[in-house]
Amino acid sequence: MKKRYSEEQIIKAIKEHEAGAKVDEICRRMGISSGTFYNWRSKYAGMEVNEAKRLKELESENSKLKKLLAEKILETEALKDVVSKKW
Repeated sequence: MKKRYSEEQIIKAIKEHEAGAKVDEICRRMGISSGTFYNWRSKYAGMEVNEAKRLKELESENSKLKKLLAEKILETEALKDVVSKKW
């Protein structure tokens, strides 16, 4: 079962580590692997909760825009195919 942690919980765990808590202890308490913790740290280190939430919003928006762009490119290519065929 995959647990989801909020940005607030992730940043709190990173700050605990920065304050001297051991990674193994944090991981055991949260039920995550050390790899997950280090991924979080590389992504969220030095951030405050509001910045992390904004990052998540921007990533979501970016994903939607990429999907829209891909759909438009496919549409354009399909139209080019239709126009290039001889009737």
